Amino acid sequence: MEKFGINDAIMRKLSAFIILILAIAAGLAAQIETKPSTFGISFSGYVKTDVIYDSRQTFNLREGHFLLYPKGEQLDKDGRDINAAPTFHMLSVQTRLVGKITGPDAFGAKTSGLIETEFFGTSDADINGFRLRHAYVKLNWTTTELLIGQFWHPMFITESYPEVISFNTGAPFQPFNRSPQIRVTQQLGRWSVSAAALAQRDFVDNGPDGGSSAYARNAALPEFNLKLQYRWTCPAGCEFLFGASGDYKLIRPRLSTTMGYATDQTVSNWAGMAYFKYKNATATLKAEAFYGQDPYHLTMLGGYAVSSILDAARGIVGYSPYDVFSCWGEFMTNGETFQAGIFVGYSKNQGVGKTIVGATYGRGLDIDTLYRVAPRVLFNAGKVRFASEIEYTNAAYGTADARGTFGSTKWIPNLRLLGAVYYFF
Repeated sequence: MEKFGINDAIMRKLSAFIILILAIAAGLAAQIETKPSTFGISFSGYVKTDVIYDSRQTFNLREGHFLLYPKGEQLDKDGRDINAAPTFHMLSVQTRLVGKITGPDAFGAKTSGLIETEFFGTSDADINGFRLRHAYVKLNWTTTELLIGQFWHPMFITESYPEVISFNTGAPFQPFNRSPQIRVTQQLGRWSVSAAALAQRDFVDNGPDGGSSAYARNAALPEFNLKLQYRWTCPAGCEFLFGASGDYKLIRPRLSTTMGYATDQTVSNWAGMAYFKYKNATATLKAEAFYGQDPYHLTMLGGYAVSSILDAARGIVGYSPYDVFSCWGEFMTNGETFQAGIFVGYSKNQGVGKTIVGATYGRGLDIDTLYRVAPRVLFNAGKVRFASEIEYTNAAYGTADARGTFGSTKWIPNLRLLGAVYYFF
């Protein structure tokens, strides 16, 4: 070792010192009372195949698997509606795998985590691709819960949502969104209050460059949500639930104008909702109402528009959001072998409230009113489920005026026949 400038004596001393440190560490470790590890992971999920028929072309995701609403008329030179063509498809991309993780306590709280994936892909080009749905860690104290990671948006009420067969889960009448977030929930007896700060990832706003999380990121402010909920259960298995939620979001559509000048104009959006659920051994009744601005990222109708020219020479403009009202209700039976249910949804475009003087960005801005009626039946046998649903969605298309509202409209319907087979594990 001399060539490295270290003689044998130094090496012996260094080795002895390392051995001494290891011995001390081993002695200390032997004196510390340890608890057996409670870490583990359990897997669950299902295999699902959907068989789909639509009476006309639709606005959808993943080759029609996630249905939103029917496309409007597109007349050819002979006056025939090109979008009146029906479609048929079969898909298994909703097949899902869930890993529930448990671990030792930390900071005086019980810890857990979850990873949930499926083969839905992140875009139509990526269909069959393995994608992340949920990934979070939870810390649970006696009456407080901290969740950090990607999970359902707080306006998707996990205790009360449409249990339809269709993968749209009631969208665009029901807020549908998963977001990276930090959420704190405090139990106050039968009441609970939660506050969350959220970012955007898979469910993003629309704008000059199409759908992108950059509009929210460039606003440099998270989306905020506050929710209050009451839940009561009885020994016989009945449940009563109601709550309300408020949401604030800020986006920045552009960093620079089309003329190359910096711009810091933003779009401020508010939203509120209320929901209700009653369940007993025989049946379940649910209802929800939503009113908000630009809920595009919630997979609903709406968006925003250029409503003012602030500096024509530099191309700096101001924006105003569309107001949207939406509501839905659901009734279902709770049998173990046979279940039946019906979902009804309604959405109304309330317009901008100001004069539109430029571009619009959003979803369904040429639709005044939208409704859906969807009855279903399910048969369960052990781990196997056969389900069928009829989904009738009708959209009132028209030409919007300068404030984004409508006079005369034409109803364009779509009838979806859906069959599904599940195998749970």
